[in-house]
Amino acid sequence: MELNEVYQYTKEHMEKTIDAMKRDFATLRTGKVSTAIVEPIRVDYYGTPTPLSQVGSVIASDATTLVISPWEKNLLKGIEKAIQEANIGVNPNNDGDVIKLFFPPMTSEQRKEIAKDAKALGEKAKVAVRNIRKESNDKIKKLEKDKLITEDQSKKAHDEVQKYTDDYVKKIEEMVKSKEEEILKV
Repeated sequence: MELNEVYQYTKEHMEKTIDAMKRDFATLRTGKVSTAIVEPIRVDYYGTPTPLSQVGSVIASDATTLVISPWEKNLLKGIEKAIQEANIGVNPNNDGDVIKLFFPPMTSEQRKEIAKDAKALGEKAKVAVRNIRKESNDKIKKLEKDKLITEDQSKKAHDEVQKYTDDYVKKIEEMVKSKEEEILKV
């Protein structure tokens, strides 16, 4: 292993951390209902747990309503059951053709709670970034111990990894701040 590989590893894994946080953020409710809320839901499709988006279309018809139109009408009951079990805070309304989910407008308490969740997801991402920094630094120490790089190269490499860490932590903080504003905006 050489330093470029360590840098590559560091950047790749920190980028994956950001991507994971974005996915987590998508499941948080903001003032406008998002189809991402139902993404984790799996429907029994002929014995196979299948993502809701693969058994029908999911659209936000307005700021507080999601409409799910199954590709096959016989899936309505299964979709309804999966939504109830997912416990997303609303009951499905099955009209025989589509299932509608009516999300009540969020209270300021709920907004604060969800903003807190966003902050917690940000903290989780920062911890992940710091763990990646530690792994990268351990790899650098090993390269130095194995005499593959000099002490000076090691110090420079540690500084470089710290720079990545600082950049990604800053990026996470900006994303959390932006998400909080989105959640708290009425």
